[in-house]
Amino acid sequence: MIAASSKLRQIRVGPLFRSRQSQQLPVDSCACIRKHSSTIKDAPELVVENLGGTLTGAVVIGLNRPNSRNAFSRNLLALFEDAIKKVQFDSNIRVLILRSMHPGMFSAGADLKERATMTPAEVGPFVSSLRASLRAFQNLPVPTICAIDGVAVGGGMEVSLTCDMRVASDDAKMGLVETKLAIIPGGGGTQNISRLVGPSLAKELIFTGRTISGKEAARLGLVNHSVPQNTEGDAAYQRALLLAQEIVPQGPIALRAAKQAINSGSEVDLSTALSIEQLCYAMTIPTKDRLEGLTAFKEKRKPNYTGE
Repeated sequence: MIAASSKLRQIRVGPLFRSRQSQQLPVDSCACIRKHSSTIKDAPELVVENLGGTLTGAVVIGLNRPNSRNAFSRNLLALFEDAIKKVQFDSNIRVLILRSMHPGMFSAGADLKERATMTPAEVGPFVSSLRASLRAFQNLPVPTICAIDGVAVGGGMEVSLTCDMRVASDDAKMGLVETKLAIIPGGGGTQNISRLVGPSLAKELIFTGRTISGKEAARLGLVNHSVPQNTEGDAAYQRALLLAQEIVPQGPIALRAAKQAINSGSEVDLSTALSIEQLCYAMTIPTKDRLEGLTAFKEKRKPNYTGE
């Protein structure tokens, strides 16, 4: 365990402010970063937290509906849409982590109790709004990491699939289980999982409605990393913080350009993809950050990137 600095700092958490001790940890250390967030009573259903110290530039979005297993209701969806808009236009953000604020769960997907009260005419627009929000989240310009500590099924699994990277605890339970309810994944799940593991395996997982562990998800390529769960129930989040800590020092314009090149290039033929890469590379040439990187390399020091 790394001892925290005695210096206190203020971190914004939605409309709340909380004091906590800042902590720093080398990326190559085997020690864990201790929790940056804990269960917050009377907090909003979606908690947004900007981190500091070695994680300055990282933002955490926390799902906070424990009594409903973080299921997406109309209200949570509206808060999620608002958070997406704020992140999209914040040039100070370099990486985003999506997590649950409560151990043992990530998200159960759509709020089926609320869904049962909707008329058939209301279901279609709600699902359409959810799909559009997930697509907007997927298209955020910054790298995104999903920390899965617990259950991520149905729409919860679909949310995780919109992230660039996923980290799961070994004992996490993941699956697209919609066929058990006589429907199909409606938030992009059929397409996103196919692109990760291939059509054949995607069909098997969806046709059977099977849930798998985080360890099995890593073996199949559904998640980037699977880690043993800890006593606090936030092992995936701790691993996501370490991954974010590796990303934060990189050039922010380069991160956005690389994401655009990969996302756009993966949907077209190789010749077109290479042209897209060339255009994205050209975006980095006239920047101050590129010159700073060259100067820092020459002077054998760490670069100080500003996103310019």
